[in-house]
Amino acid sequence: MSVRYAPVGWSRTKLVYDAVLVAGVLAYLLIYLHLGARLQPAIAPPDGGSIAIKAFGSCAFLLLGFVLAIGPLARLDPRLLPLLFNRRHFGVITCAVAAGHAWTVLDWYFAFAATPPLEGLLTADTAFFQLRGFPFIPFGIAALLIMAALAFTSHDFWLNFLTPPVWKRLHMGIYAAYTLAVVHVGLGALQSTANPLLAMVLAASVAALCTLHVAARHRPTAMPTDDWVDAGPLAAIADGRGVIVPLAPGVSAAIFRDGAHLSAISNHCAHQNGPLGEGRVIDGCITCPWHGYQYRLTDGCAPAPFTEKLATYNLRLADGHVWLDRRANPPGTPVEPLEVAP
Repeated sequence: MSVRYAPVGWSRTKLVYDAVLVAGVLAYLLIYLHLGARLQPAIAPPDGGSIAIKAFGSCAFLLLGFVLAIGPLARLDPRLLPLLFNRRHFGVITCAVAAGHAWTVLDWYFAFAATPPLEGLLTADTAFFQLRGFPFIPFGIAALLIMAALAFTSHDFWLNFLTPPVWKRLHMGIYAAYTLAVVHVGLGALQSTANPLLAMVLAASVAALCTLHVAARHRPTAMPTDDWVDAGPLAAIADGRGVIVPLAPGVSAAIFRDGAHLSAISNHCAHQNGPLGEGRVIDGCITCPWHGYQYRLTDGCAPAPFTEKLATYNLRLADGHVWLDRRANPPGTPVEPLEVAP
C-alpha cells in the first residue's frame, strides 16, 4: 500500500464487473418471468407469484454455486482470476437475490393471512417426524441468514476489525449456506414437482462443484526439496512483472524484475493474502493486484506511513536461471537486489 492508496477504489474494472453481473441477473429474471408464464400448462392459468418465487430462487441458487466455483476455477485457470478479485461483490448480489426470493414468498403466500407473514412462514409446516413433507422452510431461512451475515461483514472494516484469520473462518460459512440451500431445494421444490429436470440440474450442479474443488485441491504443483529452488530462466521474468515460486503447501514466494534488478518477497499480501506475483511494479513498489497494497522491493516493507512487512528471500543467478533460497528472511529484512543484464 502506498501513500496514494484509497481504502475504497471503484475502478473501471470494478464498475464493469458489477454492471455485467447486475445486467446478467436482471436478464435471467426477466427471461424466466416471461418464459415461465408462456410455458405454464394450458390447464393452469399463469401464476405470476409462484413464477417470481421460482425465478428469484433458481437465480440465487445458481449464483451461490458459481460463487463457490470461482475459487477452484481461478486456481485451475489463472485467466479467470479477475472473477476472483471482486468475489465479495458477487456474494452481496447473491444475498440480495435470495432476499428477493424470500420477499416474494412472504408477499404471495402470506400477504392476506390472518397471522403476520413471518409468523405464518415459520408455523406453516411442522411435520418434523416424517421424511416426505419434512419442513424445508427453516433450511432456506438459515441459508439466507448466513448469506446476510457474510454480506454485512464483507467490507474491509470487518476484515480489519475481526482480523484476517477470524474473518476467513467466518466467510467459510458460505459452504454451510450452500448445503442448507441444497437441502431446502431438495425437500421443497424437488418434492413438489414430477418433472425430473429439476432433480437432474440439482444433482449436476452439486457434482460439478465437488469435482471442481477436488480437481483444484489435487492440481499437481512441483514442490522443491532443496534449500535452493530453480525459479526458471531469467528471460521468463518480464520487466516490471513477477513470477510465483511454490515453496510448500500454502506458501510461495514472488520474484520481481525492476530493470536490471531482481528481488523476491513473500507472495502473500499482508492485507488479504492476495497473490503479489500476479501484480506489477509501480513507482518502484510491488503492487498487489487485488486492492493496491504496495511493498518495497528491497525489504518487503510498505512505504511510510504504513507498517506492513513481508518476508524477503535471497536470489542468485546461474547458467541463465534464477535460483531462490527457500529459507525466508524475517519480515522487513533488507536484501541487496540481484543485478542482471538489462
